[in-house]
Amino acid sequence: MQQIKSVDEFKSITGGSQTAVIKFYTTWCPDCTRLDQYIDEIVEQHQDKNWYTMDRDEFPEIGESEAVLGIPSLLVYKEGLKIGHLRADRKSQEEIEEFLQRY
Repeated sequence: MQQIKSVDEFKSITGGSQTAVIKFYTTWCPDCTRLDQYIDEIVEQHQDKNWYTMDRDEFPEIGESEAVLGIPSLLVYKEGLKIGHLRADRKSQEEIEEFLQRY
C-alpha cells in the first residue's frame, strides 16, 4: 500500500476513476496493528482496487471531513465520491472481505 503524503495527493486519488481503498490509521492504535496482521491477504484478494494508507493524526482535517471517527477505518472512493466506509476495529478478516466485495 502506498502512503498518502499530502492533501493534494488525497484529492487526486479519491477523484480518480479507479476504485481506491484508503486505510486510515495512527501509529499508536493497537487495532491498527491487529489489522496489519492480515491486511496483505485482503489486498491480495482485491487487486482490482488501488490501496493506500493515511495517518489520521497527520491529516486531522481530512479525518474530520471524511467522518473518520474510529481507527482503523477503510474508506472506498471512486470518481470523487466516498462509496464505502467501514470502521474496521474489532472486525474479522471475513467481515472486511464481505464489506469489500460490494465494491
